[in-house]
Amino acid sequence: MTQRINGNDLLALGYKENYSLGTALKINKKRLGLSREEMLNRYKEILGDPESFLSDPIFSPLAQVIIDENNQPADETIPLNEDPKDYKIYGSEQIEDGAKHQMNIAMKLPVTVAGALMPDAHQGYGLPIGGVLAVKNAVIPYGVGVDIGCRMALSVYDIPADKLTENKEIFQKAVLDNSRFGAGQGFLKYQRSEHAVLDNILFDEHPLISTLKDKAWSQLGTSGGGNHFVEFGIIEFKEADKTSGIQAGTYVALLTHSGSRGLGATIAGHYTKIAKELCKLPYSASNLAYLDLNSEAGQEYWLAMHLAGDYASACHEIIHTKMAEALGATVLAKVENHHNFAWKEKWHEEEVIVHRKGATPAGKGVLGIIPGSMAAPGFLVRGKGEQDAINSASHGAGRQMSRTQAIKTLSKKAWKQMLEDHGVTLLGAGMDEAPMAYKNIHTVMEAQTDLIDVLATFSPKIVRMADDGSRED
Repeated sequence: MTQRINGNDLLALGYKENYSLGTALKINKKRLGLSREEMLNRYKEILGDPESFLSDPIFSPLAQVIIDENNQPADETIPLNEDPKDYKIYGSEQIEDGAKHQMNIAMKLPVTVAGALMPDAHQGYGLPIGGVLAVKNAVIPYGVGVDIGCRMALSVYDIPADKLTENKEIFQKAVLDNSRFGAGQGFLKYQRSEHAVLDNILFDEHPLISTLKDKAWSQLGTSGGGNHFVEFGIIEFKEADKTSGIQAGTYVALLTHSGSRGLGATIAGHYTKIAKELCKLPYSASNLAYLDLNSEAGQEYWLAMHLAGDYASACHEIIHTKMAEALGATVLAKVENHHNFAWKEKWHEEEVIVHRKGATPAGKGVLGIIPGSMAAPGFLVRGKGEQDAINSASHGAGRQMSRTQAIKTLSKKAWKQMLEDHGVTLLGAGMDEAPMAYKNIHTVMEAQTDLIDVLATFSPKIVRMADDGSRED
């Protein structure tokens, strides 16, 4: 088998760690019959004389990128600090090096004030998932993430725990009738819900968002693909909780996880592109391009981000309302928290913008939900307000393998057996969401005992996820 060409091979030829390196590696995926040695020779020739390859059907994109980089004034690129600022890592031994490398780069940004890495962290785009970053007067679209305002919502019902097992078909029907999953999925006009979020003035006045109103309306009350879910389970309070008002005992509960759907994804893509045009960072940090909050683009994104967050919350509200009505249940308590967002907060008396990309707010006394997987418990928690963690905690167990690796290596038989052992009925989902693809939630929780107190434990029993191969998470 021919050894593949990697970034180190190209760096040895004289390429720099910039866009030309990335473009060359993309082209390498379509070698079109050229041997490894021939490809390396061609890469060397293009680097020395890119103009002569401008009409080459394969290598012209690389030639153009090299020419553009050669002609770009050096002072257009915003330099990173030489050394990353110090930051706290929770559960370091279970976090992949790629996530730490991304966080190190984020800590070199000239606007960075502080950072932290949660124990469920893994590699993403720009800021790692599980990364918390506080910056001065700027917002990073990829520091927020593509699924803006993605969140957890928990409803605790006045239904004894044993009723879930006794009336399994009723709960299963409620899930199937009142949830819809997958990228691009929505409701027909006669099925759509109304909500005040659609009255936001941005849907009428914002050039981009005004084009998305119909999509937003059709997807209102739906869930995305990937790791998004709607699930019934049993929640156990070992002692009465004054914050939620719940007495000790076990109850049926509904837990949902989803975000801002196509609306948020479109906003994220649009403003990431603008940020990269306005904020030219070195190639290694390009996905951390930021918008000054004093700029027009920064203010536009800030408003759009908040709308996407409100929209995500509205989606959960509609799902939870439908479920309660379908069951004829009274909601004893509801808790909701979000990630993939940026907040204006005080950190050591300084006003900062805190990005929590896949991290749960955990300020002192703040309630949050940290799910495990479809076959592992989740937890209702109360934040301790730990400053080193920038008032944050993990947003789940976190992946320990990629979706591709999970599909290729995990056993369907073992997955099925695990669900049976935990008494879980699964409706939808693919092998990429198998519980074995995730870290051990108990290990993750042990790594953040300084950050949160556990109030209750939630055990999934009926789980609905996308079954169409969607990756909108």
